[in-house]
Amino acid sequence: MSRKPNQRPSLMRPDVPPASLSTPVATPLMPSVVYASATPDELDLQYEGQESGYTYSREGHPNADVVAARIDRMEGASGGVVTASGMAAVSAVLMGLLAAGDHVVGGDQLYGRSLRMMGEDLPRLGIATTLADVTDAAAVEAALRPETRLVLIEVVSNPTLRVADVKGIAALCKARGILLAVDNTFTTPGLIQPLRLGADIVIHSITKLLAGHSDVMAGYVCAADPAVNVRLRTFVVTTGMTPSPFDCWLAERGMLSFELRLDRAQRTAAQLAGHLSRHRGVAEVLYPGLESHPQAARAADLLGGQGGNMVSFVIPGGRTAANALARGAEGIAFAPTLGDVGTTLSHPASSSHRALTAERREALGMPEGFFRVSVGLEDADALCAVFDAALAEVDA
Repeated sequence: MSRKPNQRPSLMRPDVPPASLSTPVATPLMPSVVYASATPDELDLQYEGQESGYTYSREGHPNADVVAARIDRMEGASGGVVTASGMAAVSAVLMGLLAAGDHVVGGDQLYGRSLRMMGEDLPRLGIATTLADVTDAAAVEAALRPETRLVLIEVVSNPTLRVADVKGIAALCKARGILLAVDNTFTTPGLIQPLRLGADIVIHSITKLLAGHSDVMAGYVCAADPAVNVRLRTFVVTTGMTPSPFDCWLAERGMLSFELRLDRAQRTAAQLAGHLSRHRGVAEVLYPGLESHPQAARAADLLGGQGGNMVSFVIPGGRTAANALARGAEGIAFAPTLGDVGTTLSHPASSSHRALTAERREALGMPEGFFRVSVGLEDADALCAVFDAALAEVDA
């Protein structure tokens, strides 16, 4: 069919959204993979940083930048990058900043996959690793070598809830010119901002308490030095670690209620920790807010008197008792996650730390009867009652 002289051809791509004097209250979901520029010169200006804009979503997109800017404000940081998972953020630090011949020191009670990377993947790439007790800055100092380039710690360890000597290790690293990377997932910027205490890099699994609904997979990493941030961002883009716009859109939605969720969850966690510590069926309770915690004074100093939403405890009886408790905790998800609106129960020996030998887990304080609880938004009395019933199942 012939076209009339002044009729435009029908194009496959839609026109730009119509202009509006008003703006959306909620951040729009922007799933476009590519962005069009008018000329090669305009594309040059964007790639060279002279003009802001987007080109290809693996290199960045609006929804990711909204999330990064929000966490930047929470952490007192600038220029953070959002990744496809928390482990992607850890990988960007360890693999994006280190090279063959370098040495890295990590906490001996890091998250299981971080330990696996330290023990298996980095040595395969020619990067030497040493694990040390980060509750003791002297132990970290003893592990340093002339070729040490980075130290990786968690403020509160996963899952044993030991509290690192963040200030002492930061001073040590600063004096030696070594980068200090802090995984702040457990504590969140609601309890501590590591960059303000001398850390060089902060890491988050947004998947957990920041997003808070078990429907997002994302991470975050930011360095105090803009030059280090450029290296991190380049590695993330090159290796395809960029998260989807949809995950970032969901993460922002969850983060809007973060402070409220954290406040409620940690008040309930403190009550649950105290309740379990008085239960005859519990051998040990670990919670940074308890006076019985091994680093109680340090926790009070670093976390400003807050305890967080994580509680760990040990019951006697081995795997048989562990199975009975998991079955008896009716209404609580037995799942290897944390930070959800609902309380979750995790058993490191069968999930996050299953790659370690039983002897190694025992040495780290994680016997078969060790459980980690991520406290959610339930009523505190009701939650304590559920654990009473679960412990009764163990007795039975």
